[in-house]
Amino acid sequence: MKYTQLGRTGLRVSRIVLGTMNFGGVTDEADSHSIMDAALDAGINFFDTANVYGVAENRGLTESIIGSWFAQGGERRDKVVLATKVYGPMGTGETWPNHDKLSALNIRRAVEASLRRLGTDYIDVYQFHHVDRATPFEEIWQAVDVLIQQGKVLYAGSSNFPGYKIAQANEIAARTGRVGLVSEQCYYNLAVRQAEMEVIPAAQEYGLGVIPWSPVNQGLLGGALRKEREGTSGARTSAGRAAQALADPVVRAQIQAYEDLLDKHSLDPGEVALAWLLGRPGVTGPIVGPRTAEHLESALRAVELELSDEVLAGLDEIFPGPGPSPEAFAW
Repeated sequence: MKYTQLGRTGLRVSRIVLGTMNFGGVTDEADSHSIMDAALDAGINFFDTANVYGVAENRGLTESIIGSWFAQGGERRDKVVLATKVYGPMGTGETWPNHDKLSALNIRRAVEASLRRLGTDYIDVYQFHHVDRATPFEEIWQAVDVLIQQGKVLYAGSSNFPGYKIAQANEIAARTGRVGLVSEQCYYNLAVRQAEMEVIPAAQEYGLGVIPWSPVNQGLLGGALRKEREGTSGARTSAGRAAQALADPVVRAQIQAYEDLLDKHSLDPGEVALAWLLGRPGVTGPIVGPRTAEHLESALRAVELELSDEVLAGLDEIFPGPGPSPEAFAW
């Protein structure tokens, strides 16, 4: 496994981030434990989760599964850089007014609940899952300060933030001598490159590590058409967003061109999608959410895959990015 610094911090993390959103829903507890063991054995030390992960009324189940894995010992917790998130409501039905988002009250409540489920006394990277337009960053940073002083949180990160919010958060932090955000999780892959306009440049400017989620774009970039022909599409691909996207003839032609290009070079689509992200400026590592051990093995191969200039040029031709701002929308 290869490692890199998380943004401007001294924290060293693996180039592949283990996403755990499937744990407890798609993947049962025993298989989830096996995947985490395999990831750790392969050198993946960066695990990502969120307090809301789990099935509907079982929000928090994913954190609990990770906690039961830590409880098996073997220095599992010490070997892992653990990231979780706060923002979404944890209850079902009507939500109490202070049980979600990023108020100081909810941050305190949410972190304590996450620590209990995870069976740990600290979180390495505590991430804001979404922008809270009603809570000022002065309040958010004050709440984070308390958690850092208590030793319950080491770093703060963001997820799904626009570029201007990354700037705003870190400018306010800098004015008061705080570290600010050290990472940003964003929706970024070959087919969805809007983050290149402002989010990634802002992250680079402020020293945030970029952690792309959905690196194979809901399965579209993982050989969706080949699997469709072979009848091996998973339920989520055949009935979910990927199937809806492939109903668009423009998208279908684009994915066909992608798979044709990679067939020409005897390359696996899913591995190429990850390898492309690993070569992008500012990217720490993509989040992979394996449902099986085989999915994890494919992700590991991507770390060693180097794409030729010819393949990279072909990918840019099929999936042209918007380019940085302001040139993307001005001169």
